[in-house]
Amino acid sequence: MTETRDFDFASLTPRERYKLLIGTVVPRPIAWVVTVDGAGRPNAAPYSFFNCLSADPAIVALGIEFRADGSPKDTGRNIRETGCFTVHIVSDALLEAMNVCAVPFPPGVDELERAGLALLPGTAVASPRIAAAPAALECRLHSFLEIGASREIVLGEVVHAHLHAGIVNDSLHVDPAGLDAVGRMGGHAYARTRDHFDLPTMDAARFESGDWPRRT
Repeated sequence: MTETRDFDFASLTPRERYKLLIGTVVPRPIAWVVTVDGAGRPNAAPYSFFNCLSADPAIVALGIEFRADGSPKDTGRNIRETGCFTVHIVSDALLEAMNVCAVPFPPGVDELERAGLALLPGTAVASPRIAAAPAALECRLHSFLEIGASREIVLGEVVHAHLHAGIVNDSLHVDPAGLDAVGRMGGHAYARTRDHFDLPTMDAARFESGDWPRRT
């Protein structure tokens, strides 16, 4: 039997819990979120506490950490003000630009301008989208989940999607090579999604037959 190390989360500090979680739950998709404030000024920031939770309705979730002083970040505040946000999938080609948007610039600095990114107007929501991103999901605020003093969970309903034409076919299958998404690992590490394979799901009869599908 493989030896294990056990961790009682009740005895760990928040930082220790964070290190274990981000090193274990990998790779994590990155939500590159664009919002606008009440005056229409855009803001962009990446979040790796992110995933899609439902297709009917189409719900995505963001985990947005508060600032050290307990105040909300611009993303959370803007979503409360306007009721919308746009999630972009980060491609390998846009990794450095995304990293610029993670810089804690002082208020009033336009991260998107610093990163050299062009914006296009939103179709169904007030927040714009990053033109170069291979996929953008326009979202309306569904609800906030207050889970503690360090982070809030935002649920958004996807109401419109933009995908670069070359990466989606008429059957709505998205080409993973064209998307070329990156994900977060532990620490400062990232992972590409270029190494992938297919493994069909079995029904019970095929399992019992022993004729298991193999990865391809």
